[in-house]
Amino acid sequence: MSSNLYKPEEVAKILNISRFTVYSLIKRGELPAYRIGRSMRIESADLENYKRKSRSNELFTGHEGLPADHSAPAHYPGLIICGQDVILDVLSGHLEKQIPGVQFLRRYVGSISGLISLYNRTANIATTHLWDGDSDEYNVPFVRRYLPGQKACVVNLVSRVEGFYIAPGNPKNIKDWHDLTRPDIRFVNRNLGAGARVLLDEKLRKLNIDSRNIQGYSREELSHLAVASCVARGEADVGLGTEKAAMQVRNIEFIPLQKERYDLVILPQDINPQHFETLLSILRSDEFRKEVMGMSGYDISQMGEIIAEL
Repeated sequence: MSSNLYKPEEVAKILNISRFTVYSLIKRGELPAYRIGRSMRIESADLENYKRKSRSNELFTGHEGLPADHSAPAHYPGLIICGQDVILDVLSGHLEKQIPGVQFLRRYVGSISGLISLYNRTANIATTHLWDGDSDEYNVPFVRRYLPGQKACVVNLVSRVEGFYIAPGNPKNIKDWHDLTRPDIRFVNRNLGAGARVLLDEKLRKLNIDSRNIQGYSREELSHLAVASCVARGEADVGLGTEKAAMQVRNIEFIPLQKERYDLVILPQDINPQHFETLLSILRSDEFRKEVMGMSGYDISQMGEIIAEL
């Protein structure tokens, strides 16, 4: 198969969405595709064009999908969860079993965009992994910043490890943040608003590193998997993302740098109290915890714990 063509399953991995969502995007005409026999194929140029559009238009996708250029109304009868980690697919499945008749949609956006969606009442739950360099604290400072005057509840989902994706054997001998400025190093970045991008920018600020000295700083990808894939293909020497994504991409190694807390942020006034209690019960259940443990790459020691009530 030509390297310029992708199967829907490959596109799903690149965008970190389900293959059913890919087929929905094709059906709605948002992602051009054509048939080869009974199979669908997407050209790389069309995929890149879709990714560029999605950076300026935060796309709604889900089991049924919402129009790409519309926000969900505040009275939407289902629940909209912002976030990109595959664990949210598992959580949505448990919620659907526990709350029949309620549709759960996923919005595949980064941490800051998720908080803004909560503030604008276009989402019910947002996931965040935002590190504040001054306080060395995750998420709570950003919740205060992006949800001013709002009563918010921060609940831990999991903890993960962020680090560098590198080629096997680490041929460029990359060790820490300062190595990103070396002239022989090509970096691939995450998009603005993503938790990994915030971590990078905060580290650069604290270490007084000028991002203009990083070759590839302006090259952005929309997911950890997409960043890891760039490194695996040899298009970059290093990228930043989660250990979980490194486990899913062949031909890369992982350098752990920092443990992060991946939390759910909820505005209690904007969610049915019974739905909130059901969510907590799922997070604290042995069934859900065992399922997540079996996926590897996650620390569940604080899962279901209320981190802060603001």
